[in-house]
Amino acid sequence: MLKMSDKTYYHSPLGWVEIQASQDAITSLVFCNERKDNEHNDSAILADCVGQLEAYFTGQLTKFDIPVSQTGTEFQKKVWNVLMDIPFGTTVSYGDVAKMLHHPQAVRAVGAANGKNKIWIIVPCHRVIGANGSMTGYTGGIERKKWLLNHESQNLKLKT
Repeated sequence: MLKMSDKTYYHSPLGWVEIQASQDAITSLVFCNERKDNEHNDSAILADCVGQLEAYFTGQLTKFDIPVSQTGTEFQKKVWNVLMDIPFGTTVSYGDVAKMLHHPQAVRAVGAANGKNKIWIIVPCHRVIGANGSMTGYTGGIERKKWLLNHESQNLKLKT
């Protein structure tokens, strides 16, 4: 039986990832410096998440199919839902996301919501860039953002 929140760790090509889940959804997926001993659970949802991450990092998965749940404002949740629809291997600007939400003036609010995303990679905030193509903030670090975008671009080319 799952506790209120279980966690496990996955060692990705970008370092350790801490994954937390409720009974029926992933609630957090963030990079961390190290795996914490004795904090590991093999629940079905966590095992499924690790499997999908492995497939993503080996170029076999382009869209995650796992339930996610984040706590946030209604606007933040709308932003995160839009992020889920950004196709693998593509990027959009913060302004594009604001337009998709029918709030073209809400560019900064989109950026703030993007920064509050706690389910990186699955909710692909790394696919949002500056209007001029610049690699703007990514909580996981700009180098990781560049790596993820390059990984997706290379794997997209292999699939076409």
